[in-house]
Amino acid sequence: MQPKPAPFSIKNWSEDDKPREKLLLKGRRALTDAELVAILIGSGTTEESAVALSRRILASVNHQLGPLGKLTVSQLMQFKGIGKAKAVTIAAALELGRRRRLEQAAEIPRVSSSRDVFEYLQPLIGELPHEEFWILYLNNANRVLHSESLSKGGITGTLVDVRLVMKQALAVGAVALILAHNHPSGTLKPSAADRQITNKLKAAAGALDVKILDHLIITERDYYSFADHKAL
Repeated sequence: MQPKPAPFSIKNWSEDDKPREKLLLKGRRALTDAELVAILIGSGTTEESAVALSRRILASVNHQLGPLGKLTVSQLMQFKGIGKAKAVTIAAALELGRRRRLEQAAEIPRVSSSRDVFEYLQPLIGELPHEEFWILYLNNANRVLHSESLSKGGITGTLVDVRLVMKQALAVGAVALILAHNHPSGTLKPSAADRQITNKLKAAAGALDVKILDHLIITERDYYSFADHKAL
């Protein structure tokens, strides 16, 4: 009986194909996504290298890290060569990346464009499977004084308590608000309900001399700005 062949370990690769050595020699930015994932999993199978396996996993999510981060441990384990330990390692690494981006977003001191708002909120709501409606409360220098989720689920006028929004604005001394919610479907087109709640909050804020600067619809990769489209 012939011995079972060993997994195709990184140690057996040629120097040019070793992701760990490549990272040390050229820096982490020189590596492809597949090579970075290969470092996480360490080895492939008898049929394919860790990089080839990583390429196959990435191909299943159209080579996008966002969808890869949404795969569960069980889903990752469906790939031949990915056991529980490797699946957990991939999931943990991608979660660290998400949290790092969250920290970076929290450090944004001032909002000067719709892109700033997108970068601030996308890590919070861009990949959620349900809708959430958020408010950013700003001072007269457009610095974020406070941000909070107002509702979860479908966006309708009944789910957003205008009185609570205005009470919070007065409590933190906000002079302007930015509204935002996500569309899990990925569509960037505002719905009738989106326009209705925008107008409702704009009218209430105006009565207290508080401005509504924008309303963003946020998806995993992009956003729609009411202000940029002159829809406020």
